[in-house]
This record gives sequence, C-alpha cells and structure tokens, in this order.
Amino acid sequence: MSDSVRGVRRRAATGTILAVAVLAGACTSSAAKPNHTPTSGRPSSIETITLPPDTGGASADATPARTADATPARTATVLGSGDVLIHPPLWEQAHRDAVGAGKTGYDFGPMYASIAPEVRTTDLATCEMETPLAPPQGPFAGWPDFNAPPQVLTALKGVGYRSCTTASNHSLDQGYTGLKRTLDELDSAGLQHTGSARSGAEAARPLIVTLPNGVKIGQLAYAFGFNGIPVPSDKPWIANLIDVPAILAAAERLKTAGADVVVLSMHWGTEYDHLATQQQRDEARQLLKSPNVDVILGDHAHVVQPAEKINGKWVFYCMGNQISRHADPIAEGRQGLMPRVTFTEVSPHHFKVSSAEAIPTWMEDTPKLRLIDLPRALASSALTTEQRRADEKAHTAIAGYLDAYGAVKDGLKVR
Repeated sequence: MSDSVRGVRRRAATGTILAVAVLAGACTSSAAKPNHTPTSGRPSSIETITLPPDTGGASADATPARTADATPARTATVLGSGDVLIHPPLWEQAHRDAVGAGKTGYDFGPMYASIAPEVRTTDLATCEMETPLAPPQGPFAGWPDFNAPPQVLTALKGVGYRSCTTASNHSLDQGYTGLKRTLDELDSAGLQHTGSARSGAEAARPLIVTLPNGVKIGQLAYAFGFNGIPVPSDKPWIANLIDVPAILAAAERLKTAGADVVVLSMHWGTEYDHLATQQQRDEARQLLKSPNVDVILGDHAHVVQPAEKINGKWVFYCMGNQISRHADPIAEGRQGLMPRVTFTEVSPHHFKVSSAEAIPTWMEDTPKLRLIDLPRALASSALTTEQRRADEKAHTAIAGYLDAYGAVKDGLKVR
C-alpha cells in the first residue's frame, strides 16, 4: 500500500467506467490534517446513533423459503467491508472525539456509527484489518510500516462485527511481535480472526462461526505478499499467501469440518485500478468452480472494483477502503462498499445464494472524519446541499465501478 497516487492506473474499459470517471472528478491533494473550512456537519442521526439490540442476525432482506412441510428454510447473511486502514489523521480524530465526550484516549465509535444498522442486522459481518495493532498507549505509526491504535476494535465490535481477516500486505510490518499482539488484541475485543497465526496449531485450526439458527460459516483469508518482508523460515504458518491449490484444500477441510458456507477473503489486485487484473479473474474462476468456496470478498486496491457472478456465486474483486485518510487523498480512495450476500438452505447443509446487494460507503473528511452509509445518508432530509452533492457523486461512481462486468444484470442490487 502506498500513500502516493503516482502509480494510479486508469483503464478505458466501458462507457460506464468512463462516465463514472468524469463524475468522480480530478484527484485532490491536501496535508495530513484537513484545512477545509468546517461545515455544519452531518445530521445528528448519523453523528450519534443508539445501537439496536444485538439480535444475532437475520437480515430483513433475506426472505426465507419454505419447504413442503412449511418449515422456513434456514438462511445466513454475510457482510464484508473494505480495508480498515488507520492513518494518523484517523487516530487524531478519534482522540478529539474522546476528548469531546469527556474521555481520554481514542474513541472510534462516532467515526463508525453510521453503518451500525446495516452491520448489526447481518448474521456475520467481517472486517479486513489491514494494519498491525500497537499497544494501547502506542507508539503508533502510519505508512509504510503501520502500527495502529487497538481502540478501533472497540468500535468494530460495538457496531456489530464478529470477525476480522488479518492477511494483508502489511501483516508483517511489525514482525512476529506485532502480529501476535494484533491477534491478542482481537481476542481481547471478542473478535474472531483468520489469515495469520501465532502458532502452527492455530494456523491449522479452522475458523467456523456458528449462528443462532445452527448455520456454520467458515472463513479463510489470504494475501498476495507482504511488501517484500520474507516469511520467517521457522514460522511458515505466520500468514497466508495466495496459492489456489492450497486455498481449495483449506476450503475442503472447512466443509469437512462442518462449515455450511465458506467465505474467502482475498487481498489481491493492483492498487488504484478500478478493474480486476486477469490474474484476479482467473483465480476467481478457479476458486468459485469449487463447491467448497461460496463467496469471495476482495481487498487491497484501495478503490472499488467490479462484482461478478461466476457459477451462481459472487466475487467482489475489491471493496475499496472502509476507513482511511491518506496524506494525499483522492475521491476514489474514500469510496467503499459493504456487500451483503444471503444464502438459503436448499437441502440439508446445502446453501445457495438467494440475494446479493452492495451498500456504498464514503469517507467524509470535513468537518470531521466520518464513515458514511451512503444510502442511509441520502434518505435523510437533513443533508446540506454540499453534502448531498458529494454523497450522490460518490454513490454514482461506486455503482458504475461495481457494474463494469454486468453485475446488476446478473442480480446484484446496489442500494
């Protein structure tokens, strides 16, 4: 991951992409701390939100089928999200929010509040923890060797995330010590994880989340590499590298261990390229050909890439960034999405996709750094004209990028 946009590659792919590129506007550059004149801010319903009770799951969008004896078929909804990419301006904002609430330390809750309704009405919401986590008091570090405040986990858990993947190109930024600390912090926060490990035994142990209705969801996570940092020869299990045969074998083991649905997270692709590489598309086809892989959630490119339906299953090549604030931010790097896929049981322990939707998100940078659920924000009558214009522009762009391979025609609903 780089904070520079000099390597941004543009591809003239389709009329949709070209039209969206015009809407997205030119890249802008600013200092690490925003110097824009503050506006009136988001409506209070987005700034501060009371979380609903944690029901453990059932999405309102998933309508259960019925079997011959009128027993509702079991369903499971899975929600993914883009990179949790903690740059210094984010923890500075979290500190200001803590102080504003009369507390000390760092409070990422207000930054995440907007997405709570969607996350908490999903059976399994999973995050992509891009960066290693530091001790609670620091020292913290941004790019190129990240070491982020673990207090972000409190916010993730609070809005309803149940797990995080930890295989990224930054997994080894702080060596084994930082990797172990990251997993320790996730354990303390009550968030399950996969993609890296503290021991060979942990690496071999499958991650299977059991829902209240008994559906078992397995998770896997892999990365293309670790920014040139070699995997220690005495710890080959420390973090997962992409290898299609190895992934297929792991997915088969998960199904054998009882997983009804397997969710695969892939950290891959080319940074700032809105189209998947041929390698991504080839790997997706190989992986989704298997009966043991049910959906692919992609990260790393830091911009939204298309979704594609393959063999009746979905791959989201890149979900963009979730929270981030690069030193030289561009609009496309502030765009993200939360795909939500619903699986319905068609025979005992055999699930198929029954619906798929994508919820666009936007990282607002003034007057405060806030992650915005775009459909929810656009439904509000309290937006300023400036906010509505920015939100509509981001939503249009994200929808265009998603549909470059015909996802909408194939049944994807963009909220």
